[in-house]
Order: sequence, then C-alpha cells, then structure tokens
Amino acid sequence: MLETLILPFQFPFMQNAFWISLLVALPTALLSCFLVLKGWALMGDAVSHATLPGIVLAWILGLPLLLGAFVAGMLCALATGYLSHNSRVKEDTVMGVVFSGMFGVGIVLYTSIRTNEHLDHVLFGNMLGVGREDLWSSGIIAVLVSSLLVVKWKDLLLHAFDPAQAQASGLNTKVLHYGLLSALSLTIVATLSSVGLILAVALLVTPGAIAFLTVRSFAPMLAVSVAVCIFAMVAGTYASFFVDSAPAPTIVLILTILFIAAFLRRQWSARAMSRRTAPAN
Repeated sequence: MLETLILPFQFPFMQNAFWISLLVALPTALLSCFLVLKGWALMGDAVSHATLPGIVLAWILGLPLLLGAFVAGMLCALATGYLSHNSRVKEDTVMGVVFSGMFGVGIVLYTSIRTNEHLDHVLFGNMLGVGREDLWSSGIIAVLVSSLLVVKWKDLLLHAFDPAQAQASGLNTKVLHYGLLSALSLTIVATLSSVGLILAVALLVTPGAIAFLTVRSFAPMLAVSVAVCIFAMVAGTYASFFVDSAPAPTIVLILTILFIAAFLRRQWSARAMSRRTAPAN
C-alpha cells in the first residue's frame, strides 16, 4: 500500500511536475488576490491568450519563446490601457477585442508555418515534459514576481482600492500600474511550460476568489490563496498519476471544487448569522 502511495514520487518526470507546481503556485496565488480585488480577472485571460503570436514569432525568428510571450503580453496590456482611455468603449470590451484579435493572429501564424512544435503544449501545458531549463526559468520568475508583490503589497492594495488616494499619498501610480502588468505577463510566461495559456487564467483567478470568500482582511487572504494554490497544484498532479489524466485540468478541477465549497460555506455562514440576528416574533 505504501509503495503505491509513493509511486508518483519515484519517476523523474513526476518529480519535475511537482517542482514546477510548487514554483508556479506562489506567484499565481499572490497575483490572483490583486487581480480579484482590482477587477482584472479578464486581464489575466486576455494577456494569456495574447502571448500566442509572440510565441510563434519568437520561434520563427529563432528567439527564446519566453521572450516572445512576455513582449506580446505586455503589448496586449498596453494596447488595452490605451484604447480604454482614449475611446468610449469600456475596458472589459476592449480586453475582449484585443485578446481575441491577438489570439486569432497567433493561430493564423501557427497554421501558416511548418513546425514540429505541438500547439496543444502551448495552449494546455505539458507538466510531464518539464525539463531543467523550464524549472530554472519558472523559478527565477517566481522569485522575482513574488518578491515584488510581497514588498509592495500595501502600495498595490491601496492602488487597487483607490488609485486617487494612492496618488494623493505620493505613490507613483503609473509605476504601480505597469509594474502589476509586468508581473502579470511574467507570471503567465512562468506558467507556459506547466498549465499553458488557456488554463493559466484559472490559477490567476480562482485561488484569490477562494481566499476572498474565506477571510475578511488582505494579509490572511494572501496566505490562504497561497495555501489553496499549493494544495491544488500538488494534489492535482498527484491525482492525475492514478486517474490517468493530464495534470493541468485536474488541478483546475480541484480549484473549482474548492471554490464551490468556499461559496457554499459562505452562504451557510450568512444564513446562520441572519437566523441568529433575526428578531423573535
């Protein structure tokens, strides 16, 4: 029985999958809290899809794929900000137009060239095929982004709630804004080799949403989000070995179940509180 339980840890490809899970969990969990509070959930989806043309162009030019993904992600974020501030169209509508357009460009570019690269690995990730280079690149990005968010979390929190107050307090709101966008793009780049573009949005939204339903202050929200994300990443990777499924969608399924549980718990607590405070007839 014990040999069966520890079997996944004995294979090198599973060991790498567990390592990439731990590396990716920290920055995505921290960043998801800010995205949820700031209302940027769709921004994570937009940037993740928009990296595809950058990846294809980087492959054509012989450049690192991660560089192309980062440049394309930042281009999407900057284009969204410019169009939303210089037109009557709302920001969420602009996001939908920009990311769908860039994703379409990426698909056209990919289908017009001959390559041995599998699009499924870019879209859905390939955790079981992660190599040492992927671990190093994801690890460096994870440390950089996590350090930035931990050091500046109070400034970013004020900027998320009240940008006007943040500017009045002497904070450079433009640096905070584009710093958060850069962190978002870098984090999506770190998830390319694991969960891929499409499923990255789940890691950038769901942990923060679960923590938001669970606690009432921001510091515990960060801790809960990290704990939830690490648990889902490790449990999903472990369970996928026995149910013979891909790790990434299994992780997303566990996150979804945890979100439903947190939502139901919040509803039950609210109803119990209302019954206790209701005046007796």
